[in-house]
Amino acid sequence: MQDLRSVLTKHGFQFKKQFGQNFISDKNLLDSIVTASGVDENTVVVEIGCGAGTLTRALAERAKKVYAFDVDTALQPVLAETLAGLDNVEVLFRDFTKVNLKELENEIGEYMVVANLPYYVTTPLVTKLLEESEKVQGISVMVQEEVAERFAAKEDTPEYGAITAAIALKGTAKIVKRVSRNMFYPRPNVDSAVVKITFERGRLGEVDAAAYRRTVKCAFLNRRKTLENNLVNYFKIDRATAKDVLMLTGIDEKARGETLSPQKLADLTKVLQDKGI
Repeated sequence: MQDLRSVLTKHGFQFKKQFGQNFISDKNLLDSIVTASGVDENTVVVEIGCGAGTLTRALAERAKKVYAFDVDTALQPVLAETLAGLDNVEVLFRDFTKVNLKELENEIGEYMVVANLPYYVTTPLVTKLLEESEKVQGISVMVQEEVAERFAAKEDTPEYGAITAAIALKGTAKIVKRVSRNMFYPRPNVDSAVVKITFERGRLGEVDAAAYRRTVKCAFLNRRKTLENNLVNYFKIDRATAKDVLMLTGIDEKARGETLSPQKLADLTKVLQDKGI
């Protein structure tokens, strides 16, 4: 394949800032991302934000099938060239945030998500997969380094937050590679990292997902306030009830939400449900 910059120039491609377009062309880096994801000849892959198709090609060389999504139709002639000769790639010019996941999953079955995600939609996209998907088996995504730290954070650290707890309900997140901003074209203002989310459904026990999400929202409602205060304000309960809930869950009444492990948040969810809250 020709040098990526030459291909883009040849087709008159103009980068669009609103789409957060930063492409990678280093073959070793692309191969290492695919290797870390665990994709093999039996894997169906969904790639979100395929860009110029460099990661798409690296994935297609190992995967059974790749469904590559992008919103920028101006990439069509570029992708026709960079993905030439591959018969296991389907490019879909659609906004993945608006895709009906149930319909897609009925069509493609079980799959993994591997992508160099546009920074501006990272958290909404991961949240969509966590909340709506029934057949995603794992997620390996390149994201802004700061976001990667949040995804993989431990409780009682500054990085730990609602998205960390949301991921923990479905699986475990681990940073598998850090990537310098100098590896991208055009060069962004921040470094990146690849996060791998391995799904382990039921890892926090039998807990209602919607109820757990409410508990998480409550816990991080105001990071400076105690969990007791957040319970009172979010669920509109009296202070005595909030104290009782904390006691039954074995949580110190002065504790803040950010100190609770995902397992403790799941335990709290069950107590709240038992009390009809």
